[in-house]
This record gives sequence, structure tokens and C-alpha cells, in this order.
Amino acid sequence: MSSKTDTQVVIGGRMYTVSGYESEAYLQQVAAYLNNKLAEFDQMEGFRRQSIDLQHFLIQLNLADDYFQVKKQTESLEDQLAEKEKELYDIKHELITTQMKLETTEGSVEQLKQELEDRDRRIIRMEAEMRSSRPQ
Repeated sequence: MSSKTDTQVVIGGRMYTVSGYESEAYLQQVAAYLNNKLAEFDQMEGFRRQSIDLQHFLIQLNLADDYFQVKKQTESLEDQLAEKEKELYDIKHELITTQMKLETTEGSVEQLKQELEDRDRRIIRMEAEMRSSRPQ
């Protein structure tokens, strides 16, 4: 298990000490994401006119929306991955079946070649016998 990381981050112009088992770089990335969200909302005139409580609520609501959008996208990608894995399994199964049919067919071809060679030898032998048994 990783050791706990304490790091200083700036969020909304205020310094915070954040602790977690993630890397310092990750914790800074989270702080940067929050700062970007705050900056995005600060650019909206109507947002700045709201009470601090309502501003906090709107930001929290937006973060929750971001979370659920990403969760939905992740689930969709996981479903696609499962579908692709099933397709891959089906293709591998089909490949194995086709290889088995090919081996069987190759065996049949070899057997037929051997039978053809045997018949050719028999024909040659019979022709030779016919020639030798004919009166001259």
C-alpha cells in the first residue's frame, strides 16, 4: 500500500493542505481541475450575482454532473470492451473450427491422392499385363 501524501494546493486563491494516498502530482491535478471549474463559473455574470451558498451548490452540482457523465462514458466503454472481447472469442473459436476443418480436408486430400496414385499404378500394371498377354 502506498504511503500517505501531504501536499499544499491552491484552490480558489486559498492555500490548503491535502492528504491522500495518491501522488502529489495527482493531488495538484485535482486542484487544477477545481480551479478551472471556479474560473469557468467566475466568467458567468449571473453566477457572480448569486449568494455564496448558491454558488457553492451550483459548483457542486456541476462537479456531480461531470462525475456522472464520465461514469456513463466509462460504463459505455466497458460495455464496448466486453462486446469486442466476445467478438474476439467468437472469431478465435471460428478460427479453431476452420483450422480443424482444414486439417480434416488436408487429410482427405492426402488420402485421395494416395488412392489416385494406387489406381494409376494399378492401371499401369493392368495395361502392362494386357500388352504382355496379347498375341504378337
